[in-house]
Order: sequence, then structure tokens, then C-alpha cells
Amino acid sequence: METEDPQALLERQLADWQPDLIGTLMFLTGDDDDVLLIRKKRGHGAGKINGPGGKLDAGESPAQCAVRETFEETGIEALDPQLAAIMRFVDLEDDDWLGYVFVAPRHRGHLRETAEAVPAWFAIDRIPFEEMWDDDRYWLPRILAGEVLKGDFLFRGGILLAHRLCPLGLEEASRANEQANSANPELLSWD
Repeated sequence: METEDPQALLERQLADWQPDLIGTLMFLTGDDDDVLLIRKKRGHGAGKINGPGGKLDAGESPAQCAVRETFEETGIEALDPQLAAIMRFVDLEDDDWLGYVFVAPRHRGHLRETAEAVPAWFAIDRIPFEEMWDDDRYWLPRILAGEVLKGDFLFRGGILLAHRLCPLGLEEASRANEQANSANPELLSWD
């Protein structure tokens, strides 16, 4: 029996795609070429290292969600977060997510462990990708370098099977940023 090419499977899965969940990630950067990451204690991705984030509450924009979740998980308030990526996460065995990813070089507060996460600063050149989701190594360095991306990722049981990434053009980035600040985000066209 021949298995389907993962890229073709990704394309097929994305036909008329709608997310089960909309979520956010926030990456706070520091003055010393470092980034704030968390080790999730519970929920989606428990045990993995990632940026703080979570699911949208009713009436909340993705940007508001990212700021709220970051404060709840770390004690740090992100100031002026910038949209860095919008991504579709397709999982053949779990929920599909539409993810909005933000970067914020400005922030305030006091870092603290919470019931949800253990936060820590990591040098950007020492990010522990081996303890993170498989896809992070492809896009996180690019957004930390200032790129604005859109991406598609196909998983089966947490294992990355296929992906594609491309930079957002200025017009597309502007529309994505509007959606990230809207309480009713819509899907971008993904041509």
C-alpha cells in the first residue's frame, strides 16, 4: 500500500479548512538577545517549552489574548506586541488550531512561576528546540529576526509530517495585523 506524500496530504487537509480552536503565542525579547519561554505544566503542550499563550476568550482579540495569557503564565505584561506570524496547525489525530504569534520587545512586571508554567529567559542562540514542538525550529528564529510569516503545519499525534512557510507581503501583513486586533478574526486567504 502506497502512502500519501505528506505535502499533498497537507494540501488536501487544508481544502475548506476551518480551525477547531484559535490561539496565541507571545515571545518577549530582552535587551541581551534573549527570549522568554515557558515550560507548560498542564493543558495543550504540557511538558513542552514554548512561548506563553493560549485560547481566546469570548469577545477577545488575538492580541488581547496573547497579552492576558502571557501575564497569567509569567507575571510579565507585554507592551505593544507586534504580530509576527499567523499559522494553521492541522493535526490528523487532534484539534486544528489557527495560531497568532506575537513578539514584544517591551514589557514590564516580575517574572514568576504559575500553576500553568515555569518561565525562564533563554539566549536566542540557545533556544532548546529539542524540548519544543517540532515546527518551532523552522519559524521561531525567523520571527525573532524580524520576519512576519504565514505557515501551515501538518501533525499526526504531535509529530510534524509536513510544513510550509512564507513571508507575508506588506498588504497581507497589514490585513493580518487588523485581524489580530479584532475580536472577530477571520481567516486570511492562503493563496
